[in-house]
Amino acid sequence: MNNKLIKRRLFQELKEHLNKKEISFIIGPRQVGKTTLMRALQEEMENKGKKNVFLSFDFEEDAKFFNSQNFFIKKLELELGKNKSYVFIDEIQRKKDAGIFLKGIYDLNLPYKFIISGSGSVELKEKVHESLTGRKRFFKMNPVSFNEFVNFRTDYQYENRLFDYYSLEKNRTLAFLEEYLNFGGYPRVVLEKGTEEKLRIVAEIYHSYIEKDVSRLLKVEKIDAFTSLVKVLAGQIGSLTNHSEIANTLNISQATVKNYLWYLEKTFIIKKLTPYFKNIRKEITKSPVFYFYDLGLRNYALNLFGNLNRLDEMGFVFENFVFNQLKEKYSLSNASFHFWRTQEKAEVDFVISLGQKIIPIEAKYKSFKKPVIERSLRSFINKYQPKKALIITKDFKSQLKIAETKVEFIPFWEMMIDDKFELLIKG
Repeated sequence: MNNKLIKRRLFQELKEHLNKKEISFIIGPRQVGKTTLMRALQEEMENKGKKNVFLSFDFEEDAKFFNSQNFFIKKLELELGKNKSYVFIDEIQRKKDAGIFLKGIYDLNLPYKFIISGSGSVELKEKVHESLTGRKRFFKMNPVSFNEFVNFRTDYQYENRLFDYYSLEKNRTLAFLEEYLNFGGYPRVVLEKGTEEKLRIVAEIYHSYIEKDVSRLLKVEKIDAFTSLVKVLAGQIGSLTNHSEIANTLNISQATVKNYLWYLEKTFIIKKLTPYFKNIRKEITKSPVFYFYDLGLRNYALNLFGNLNRLDEMGFVFENFVFNQLKEKYSLSNASFHFWRTQEKAEVDFVISLGQKIIPIEAKYKSFKKPVIERSLRSFINKYQPKKALIITKDFKSQLKIAETKVEFIPFWEMMIDDKFELLIKG
């Protein structure tokens, strides 16, 4: 196993928030590196001579200090005195009524900055958000991004020149993409070199989620039906979700299907995408599509982990990959994301809505010889006349015009670099 740490982009954002009174709240899926990130922040504070304490619900000795607010405050004063200091709390989702507990502590206006992490249990996300309104800022931690993955694999030689690297080292870039599409971005999976060990790790992550989050936190009784639903979703990336059809397939009620989908969203396994329409009579129903936070976990659910070999399978996962990149780039903006389907079977993978501006985007994992625009995208362009449309490809770059719409084919790496992609969107 590689002992180096993977540099995470979120680290800098958290550092900049350390001088704010608000609680810095790190949320995200299990095992995406929240504890490692907090330990790195703690080390940063220690190197600067800043007093701090790190408490984790993973340790019984630490958990006992949260039995009452008074007991907790006494522990902090013992360790830190009454001067400005930093308090790290890990795995807060295991604390019952965590939001109310933290609200009471925060409102005492103590001289401590709190940095807290928790995986995506429903209890944590819903109740903490409600209790700590105006008192916290959520920092969402995702699996390792493609840029973080490539930086790690190239020993950070091109950390500030990734666009140049991608452009010049196209074969290696495509090899990295194929590896990433197969194995995903869980840090422990990325750090491990052997395929068998990667498989063991992702299996542990998957079963830990099912056994801990689903069984205990969410009190789901029909575990077999739940895991079958995950497989169904994994096998239909980007396809419409028919609750009735799934309910019949799994022999559960539609209400249960909706409930399980809600759980999967709240625990950061899947992301929902809703349809774009102006004329609801002519364009399709409100059925959503779903994508996975981590591609490796998706592949594991279908026994395809590290073993994607069909072009259509790579195409589905590449579409999921493009969606994840788009969502990450616009996570702090007012942009809304949708897909487009019509009753005539025309479809566009993604539609970004930026105020009055809309941009249709297609993801195509294939090697183009010349720019070819399929009927569905032409249909969207004819109907809505956007100023720009994008087709994200493996390695092809070109452009053409349909009426007043500029259609750009771009290799996927151009969307990986923020300033380059911003120019594409605005241009």
